[in-house]
Amino acid sequence: MTSTETTLVQRSDDARGVVTLTLQRPEAFNSLSEAMLAELQTHLDALKADASVRVVVLAAAGKAFCAGHDLREMRAEPSTDYYRSLFGQCAKVMMSIQRLPVPVVAKVQGIATAAGCQLVAQCDLAVAADHCRFAVSGVNLGLFCSTPAVALSRNMGRKQAFEMLVTGDFISAAEAQRRGLVNRVVPADELDAEVAKLVDSIVAKPREAVALGKALFYRQLESGMDAAYVDAGQTMACNMMEPTALEGVQAFIEKRKPEW
Repeated sequence: MTSTETTLVQRSDDARGVVTLTLQRPEAFNSLSEAMLAELQTHLDALKADASVRVVVLAAAGKAFCAGHDLREMRAEPSTDYYRSLFGQCAKVMMSIQRLPVPVVAKVQGIATAAGCQLVAQCDLAVAADHCRFAVSGVNLGLFCSTPAVALSRNMGRKQAFEMLVTGDFISAAEAQRRGLVNRVVPADELDAEVAKLVDSIVAKPREAVALGKALFYRQLESGMDAAYVDAGQTMACNMMEPTALEGVQAFIEKRKPEW
């Protein structure tokens, strides 16, 4: 395994193409400063261009996964233009996660609040330790979590998402799983193994099929059903002509394991 450390985000790669990005501001509960957002963006841009990458795991150091934006930094020089720029920078990071051709798995070891909860929601998959809690708590400070609402409302039912947004109350990891915010919840000492199990399952599949599928998955969510079926049909037709799919189907017919 190789490791390249930056100031606020550490990247590590294994031989299979599994990349782990670890938020490294534990003393500030991994709050998303402008510098951290910039480093995340740099990493995501590099990963998008790297065909050897198969899965990205987003992790964090310390007790918290991410406590949202850095409020001290936000209050230093308040102006509408500054806030527009900041939330635009954050939105670009979030959309870059969705636009990566490989799945991004949030490995949640601690609380995730406001934009930190948004970060969990924006990842394609999420595994959490059972003691974790989640909230979009800006409303408690008089600031409705409008940007986290975009990702949150696309992960859970509208009334469940709006309740979190309008009350600012915490929910447990078990409740987050029931509502669709996270996929799996395990004891803290099993978190690494559970993430590894999920990653192993993804890495065993052809990268081309996963990339086509991820792009289609998000496109069709924003389309009407008729358009979604047209897009999905075209995507499956292209996928069927990929060598990996042709081999996979032939292997099924011949009752053997595919050779990818």
